[in-house]
Amino acid sequence: MDRRSCPRADNTLPLLLSGYAWLPNRRRRRPGPVLRTRLLGRPAVALHGPEAVRFFYDERHIRRAGALPEPVRSTLFGHGAVHGLDGAAHQLRKAMFLGLLADPDRLERLVGSVDAAWDAAVPVWRERGRVVVLDAVAEVLTAGVARWAGLTLHDDEVAPLARDLVAMVDGFATVGPRHWRARLARRRRERSLAALVEAVRDGSASVPADSAVQVVARHRDADGELLTPRVAAVELLNVLRPTVAVCWFAAFAAHAMHRWPDNRRRLAEDDAAFATAFTQEVRRFYPFAPFVGGKAAADLTFAGEPLPAGTLVLLGLYGHLHDPALWEDPYRFRPQRFLDAPADPRKLIPQGGGDAATGHRCPGEGVVVGLLESLAPRLARLDYTVPDQDLTIALDRVIARPRSGFAIDLA
Repeated sequence: MDRRSCPRADNTLPLLLSGYAWLPNRRRRRPGPVLRTRLLGRPAVALHGPEAVRFFYDERHIRRAGALPEPVRSTLFGHGAVHGLDGAAHQLRKAMFLGLLADPDRLERLVGSVDAAWDAAVPVWRERGRVVVLDAVAEVLTAGVARWAGLTLHDDEVAPLARDLVAMVDGFATVGPRHWRARLARRRRERSLAALVEAVRDGSASVPADSAVQVVARHRDADGELLTPRVAAVELLNVLRPTVAVCWFAAFAAHAMHRWPDNRRRLAEDDAAFATAFTQEVRRFYPFAPFVGGKAAADLTFAGEPLPAGTLVLLGLYGHLHDPALWEDPYRFRPQRFLDAPADPRKLIPQGGGDAATGHRCPGEGVVVGLLESLAPRLARLDYTVPDQDLTIALDRVIARPRSGFAIDLA
């Protein structure tokens, strides 16, 4: 690569300062399917467009092993997680998650468990008078997914676990207090879940036979060995944490209902098709992950540009989901677009692209959709008002959220 194709200036600090806007802003200055930059002192390439999605999620092209930075492994995913595997090892571990999260009966039970936790929480919220949607829904999701997964939680254990699961998501892409809270939360929860796995294996603890705890505790990897207790704990957290992260989408849903009230009215009418369209538009419109990354598996070429083996390769998600070449009026919140045509998995990639069974698309995507389809109408039907607060969604904060978490006053 010549000097022009491999920039000298490192963009790690601009990325941390600009967040979601960093990559789209760079692309506006230098349009095209390939953008070269430097991150953490290493050459990096950002790809863009539907063809880039296909290319990126082909394991012959991009590998995850060794690509995840240590701060992300120590907060969001955990060391030894499925996200850092490739090939047969990845597919076998992924099959475990697909069995837990993509099975229709299990998904129905999970949504039902969360719905029951919501119904139990609403009277408590009314007594309080004011709740913050992001925090309150996090506790509902924690109670629901824990019960479904086979964990036994006392009432006073739900909120601390919810705070830890939220912290792991909130602190993975930042520095300072949020990041260290995430690390500490992960260590604490990995220790407790590893102890549970050992207890299940030695028979001193009993959990339902088909529960997530039992399935993960008994899973054997490609080498025929059980997961170590710590890795089993990591993968249990990779069931619990993404489910509880739906609280961000719940806060975004509340934000969309407030800004465009007709959405709240239609959701309250139990229009299932609209609930699905609204859910997909929340996932498209509101920022969750700015991009995903991997390493070039070999010397490759994309759009005529060389990608040497080992190059850090990024696929922009936020920019892709707001690209006017792919979406009409991309900065307009319009659920109707998903009533006019079903979601195209090659275009709608907030949780990754490609095939969930063989690639790195999130196996819990159906969980996110199913939960939000159920929770958004429930939220719409609540009798509440929105007090004055700061509802700014700052794109320089990763992960973005309404600054207030979206407070509501219940009647």
